[in-house]
Amino acid sequence: MIKSMTGFGRAEIQETGKKVLVEMKSVNHRYLDFNLKLPRRFSFVEAAVRGVLKEYIQRGKVDVYIFYEDESGSQTELKYNSRLAEQYVAYLARMREDFSLEEDLTASRLACMPEVLTMEDQPVDEEEIWALLERALRSACDKFTESRQREGEALRKDLLEKLSRMLGYVEAIEQRSPAILEEYREKLRQKTRELLENAQLEESRLATEVVLFADKICTDEETVRLKSHVTGMMQVLRDGGAIGRKLDFIAQEMNREANTILSKANDLTVSDIGIELKTEIEKIREQIQNIE
Repeated sequence: MIKSMTGFGRAEIQETGKKVLVEMKSVNHRYLDFNLKLPRRFSFVEAAVRGVLKEYIQRGKVDVYIFYEDESGSQTELKYNSRLAEQYVAYLARMREDFSLEEDLTASRLACMPEVLTMEDQPVDEEEIWALLERALRSACDKFTESRQREGEALRKDLLEKLSRMLGYVEAIEQRSPAILEEYREKLRQKTRELLENAQLEESRLATEVVLFADKICTDEETVRLKSHVTGMMQVLRDGGAIGRKLDFIAQEMNREANTILSKANDLTVSDIGIELKTEIEKIREQIQNIE
């Protein structure tokens, strides 16, 4: 099964007043790159999360968002630093006395002083959290994979259609080649007769010129190799798997053969077909950049 490098997955699990939500999305990338966003106090699961993700993904830039909520309200606790508050009160009293200031300290003002009141995270059961998170993560990964496979299948079908058209173009070039030589032979014969004013034409000399021309414009090797690359890419697409890099290499080889055919083209029809070939190859190269 072919996978696109773009996809989306989302899963939510809620148990015993605790809720975990995992969202993930990806875009194409040359390598594998994870960007994890999770609660600060859950850093202990980061390595495990990456391990699970690598089971599902081989290439792409993947953003993973993990949200956690404890509906029992026991995630954090308010802490009161009484010793620090006493120091604030004492120093403020000295400042009032030193500078003859009015009394303006209230409990609400004191509570706003730095570090007097703080929110502290409560200890969590790491095994319980990971068990819940792993289920949500794998569920999101499954949906994420399904999304990528659907798009990958659409890409596969479209690429096979383009490759079939390319085979038609190559066959058209092969069929056109004999006619090009015959047309050149007739043009050369006619031009020679005009120059010699109906004098005796040496067929051997004419044949030599035609052979030299044929050697110059011959694209037999290029068309054979191009057809081999096209059928090879078709087979790779049918085999599936992580084939993005392999497809990219084959596309480069196809492009090289198409360029050579165009450079040798001495015929308008072949040139037009060669341009169509190049157009299809460029479309293929663009699409396979999104295949894992």
